[in-house]
Amino acid sequence: MMLLVVGAGGYLGGEVCRQAVAAGEQVAGTVHRTPVRLPGVPSYPLDLRDRVAVRDLITRLRPDVVVNTAYRIDDWAVTADGAAHVALAAAEAGARLVHLSSDALHAGRPAPYGDDVAPTPVYPYGAAKAAAETAVRAIDPRAVLVRTSLIVGDERSKQVQLCLDALDGRARLFTDEFRCPIAVQDLAGAVLELAAADHAGVLNVAGPEAVSRAELGVLVARWRGIDPARLATARAADQPQARPADVRLDSRRAVGLLTTRLRAVSEIFAA
Repeated sequence: MMLLVVGAGGYLGGEVCRQAVAAGEQVAGTVHRTPVRLPGVPSYPLDLRDRVAVRDLITRLRPDVVVNTAYRIDDWAVTADGAAHVALAAAEAGARLVHLSSDALHAGRPAPYGDDVAPTPVYPYGAAKAAAETAVRAIDPRAVLVRTSLIVGDERSKQVQLCLDALDGRARLFTDEFRCPIAVQDLAGAVLELAAADHAGVLNVAGPEAVSRAELGVLVARWRGIDPARLATARAADQPQARPADVRLDSRRAVGLLTTRLRAVSEIFAA
């Protein structure tokens, strides 16, 4: 199986490449700003906003599977339009598409979100991810769209780095914003399973344990041997811009489909 990982320079994209190479798969990656430094993974510069360039590269490489992990929080053209460009090129090339989506497209509510709950975005990034899903599903109904949550692991994780910044007073973590963090290794393993399967449509793939961002900061502090009392916190409800509040993804369908174990965040940071 030949995989093309779009966004291979990112935290998740790099882990997908690493695991795929370890499994003996042929892998290539696209990059925009961050180079790929993995033996056996050729990388190709690509601007997802350029529809012709996306099509030309995928047509030339002819991958069996395209895994799109790329996004940019502040750029609709990359997150939404870029997803459509990748989906169209993958469909034309006959490649299976695994598209990474996000819990950010939900507004938040007390009840967990199932796989098929329609997006209700409340801020621009969530709207871009919702638009990306709409485009991908319209272009390629066979694609699988993986809705995930905060991706954690080591210091390369943006979420872990945010926690460390809050422990140094450079950021604040919300006490009233809940998510279901997932280890980057678990998510990459799930993505590669889905790449080789025939599941189509939206699938929640997140950790089984919901925590606030502040509670995540406490777990990271203890993992690093830092006093959790140093953690700077705030309330999302007090911020001027609306944010998704309580977004808990119900991943029971994924648990039944996958052999990859989706660990609770408290287990991830227990070691």
